[in-house]
Amino acid sequence: MRTVYGPVPSWRLGRSLGVDPICQNACSFDCIYCQIGPTIKKTYKRDVFVDTKRIKRDLKEIMPIDADIVTFSSCGEPTLAKNLDEILEVVRDIVDLPVAILTNSSTLPISKVRRILRNFDKVIAKVDAPNDKIFNEINRPIKGIHLGNIISGIKKFRKIYDGELEIQTMFVEKNKQYSKELAELIKSLDPDLVYINTPLRPSLVEPLSEKEIKRITKDFEDLKFRSVYEYRYRGDVSPLDKEALRRRPAQ
Repeated sequence: MRTVYGPVPSWRLGRSLGVDPICQNACSFDCIYCQIGPTIKKTYKRDVFVDTKRIKRDLKEIMPIDADIVTFSSCGEPTLAKNLDEILEVVRDIVDLPVAILTNSSTLPISKVRRILRNFDKVIAKVDAPNDKIFNEINRPIKGIHLGNIISGIKKFRKIYDGELEIQTMFVEKNKQYSKELAELIKSLDPDLVYINTPLRPSLVEPLSEKEIKRITKDFEDLKFRSVYEYRYRGDVSPLDKEALRRRPAQ
């Protein structure tokens, strides 16, 4: 599996060049809607999954590249990469583009992770639930991870972060009735933007309808937000992009 993929069309980020610092299905969550499927390696341990030199080589091989942004995304949780800061430095040296990261937020309680994430231009953090009960039902975290700690970690990060903090929230049948509570919780995190999502790509759970998502967005009117049905990519996708999209998580 290559450590660099795309660029792929992203409804959130434009034309995005993906960097995968994990390259395996290793995650601290086992979300019911994950397009990758059930988590194979459930872990909260930060480790070196991919050698930094390998990412540097893969990145150099595809340059120059036509993209809007570089996005750290993975078949697992990218912040579990212990060499995340080294990889970011390599990307900065080779590519003159803003750099974003998609995270499930589970490592935000770790001060070292917060310090590393400060160096990204954009951090997109996940919050899908307003309480531990729904959190455990939807995100199915590894034992020992609690929503309260994650929320506290995001708030601590917000205080030290000058870049764009964005929150993505995935709505499915299990949490759709909690949209008002979720909106209030997310508002307390002071995000620059909120992405309201539902699994439109193949998933083990059904997406909510456009009508249902439109109803949910009314609870977010006090926040700047984008809805997947309004912003999803509708243009032509090249064969290379289709292959990248098939093998990788949505950006």
